Amino acid sequence: MIRKIDHIAIAVQNLESALETFRNVLGCDAGAITIEEVPSENVRVAFIPIGETKIELLQPLSDDSPISKFLLKNGDGMHHIALQTDNIAAETERVASVNLSTLGAPKDGAGGKRIVFLHPKETNRVLIEFTEKHS
Repeated sequence: MIRKIDHIAIAVQNLESALETFRNVLGCDAGAITIEEVPSENVRVAFIPIGETKIELLQPLSDDSPISKFLLKNGDGMHHIALQTDNIAAETERVASVNLSTLGAPKDGAGGKRIVFLHPKETNRVLIEFTEKHS
């Protein structure tokens, strides 16, 4: 079952510059922001909390990162919406039963979560990510 919007992700060329912008927009304390590298996605991410959800800023770590390719094609901007679930395996099976494809199997992502993406060609060109907290 989908529980809530976990985060909204924005692809950026420069994480530090984007952090300054979004801290100013949101009035967020720098101490509330978490930054980490996610080897499975080849990105550096910053999570900015807003109530029960977050803004995630994504900066590629190399030219072959999927985010680098996204930025070359689209420039900085909205990348995906992440939805939190208690059971990523069940949600993956559920969407497959209604003919929606995932982009691979669930894997480790940022924030100690399991993640899987749905194919945007099947979701009105919106990249959707399912997230599940590790137990």
